[in-house]
Amino acid sequence: MRKLKLQVQISVDGFVAGPDGDEDWVVRKGDEKLFQLINELADTSDTLLLGRKMAEVFIPHFEEFESDSPKLKFAQKMVNIQKIIFTKTLDQPFGKNTSLAKGNLADEIAKLKSQNGKDILVYGGAGFVSSLLAGGHIDEFYFFVNPVMINKGMRIFDLLDKRQKLSFISTIPSESGVTVLHYKLDKN
Repeated sequence: MRKLKLQVQISVDGFVAGPDGDEDWVVRKGDEKLFQLINELADTSDTLLLGRKMAEVFIPHFEEFESDSPKLKFAQKMVNIQKIIFTKTLDQPFGKNTSLAKGNLADEIAKLKSQNGKDILVYGGAGFVSSLLAGGHIDEFYFFVNPVMINKGMRIFDLLDKRQKLSFISTIPSESGVTVLHYKLDKN
């Protein structure tokens, strides 16, 4: 069975975006170790899940990437990977290699996990990830903890109605100050 992995930028005080969805607090310094991890995570997956709001920013960003960028190869990977947009409002997918998931979240996730292939990666947005967390659908977590407290914004843990125990896998520090905390959901 395929695993659903969450990769998310998060502030020390637990926010994944500012009040208006802004991410100007995310450390974007050139840290090769972190970029290598992000690249490796993408390589372990053949499907990317996005909420509609995140998709509206994410898909055009990578499809319109400058051809002289040093990150072009990664951008092309994001364009070429199968992307599933979870939505209640869209009738047609947009962008390359996209499809829509409009059904019951638990059913859609169970169907995807049961298919053959590599693991499934989810990037966001906040509301979509909150629903995945609340339903206990995420198998592995990669929290990219940024060395900043932003005081207010969007959170992803507020829909939880019970404790979910995590098992530690690893900690990956970086020169930029971002620390990646890697956990798996303890299903016992």
